[in-house]
Amino acid sequence: MQTYPETLAQALRTDPGGPFVTFYDEASGERQELSTTTYANWVAKASGLLLDEHGLERGDSLRIDLPTHWLATVFLGAAWNTGLVVTDSESPDAVVCGPETLPTWADEAGKRPTLACSLLPFGVRFAAPLPQGVHDVGIEVWGQPDAFTPWDPPAADDAATSWAGVETSHADLFGGDGKAVRLLSTVPSASPAGAELLASLLAGGGSLVLVTNATDERLTALAESERAQPNWS
Repeated sequence: MQTYPETLAQALRTDPGGPFVTFYDEASGERQELSTTTYANWVAKASGLLLDEHGLERGDSLRIDLPTHWLATVFLGAAWNTGLVVTDSESPDAVVCGPETLPTWADEAGKRPTLACSLLPFGVRFAAPLPQGVHDVGIEVWGQPDAFTPWDPPAADDAATSWAGVETSHADLFGGDGKAVRLLSTVPSASPAGAELLASLLAGGGSLVLVTNATDERLTALAESERAQPNWS
């Protein structure tokens, strides 16, 4: 496979019901598990949100300013599914943020599509109104369809990420054998290491256990109970 859409389609054919992303937040007690099919449905909804609702186009840049959270894996997939370039730029074409980073982006919400995730369980809306111009993912995403086919899909040589100005193509991320293992990680998915790990697991038929706010002892216990190899330091 050479692009994200091709790689996701292959994963759906191979193991549609198997777990792909399992998320634990030890502070809130949340456990969220996405099978490959459920993950693909969320990616489709987020893809529609970015392109159909907010007018982004192939080649535009997206900053995913989220901590370690399952929604970061969804928006990574949505960006790659639609040909957007995931970036750490301070001036992206659009941004997805969480409660902690919302103040950073709210003042310039009129300059670019600014989407905010509450990071509450099940992806629900914020409890309080958001600043003017900021869109609540927990409200808008549910109206999007569970299937999405981009009319202008990414090519193998299109950039998938741009970290500090250095671009990595779809072929570079998804063209290899990947990792056919179940790994437990605490690394934020919307980071260079996290994005590469997610892509590698999708390409190889592996799966991700994503954990935040856990002690080392708890991480070890979760790795054992989830039958996952540790991937943290």
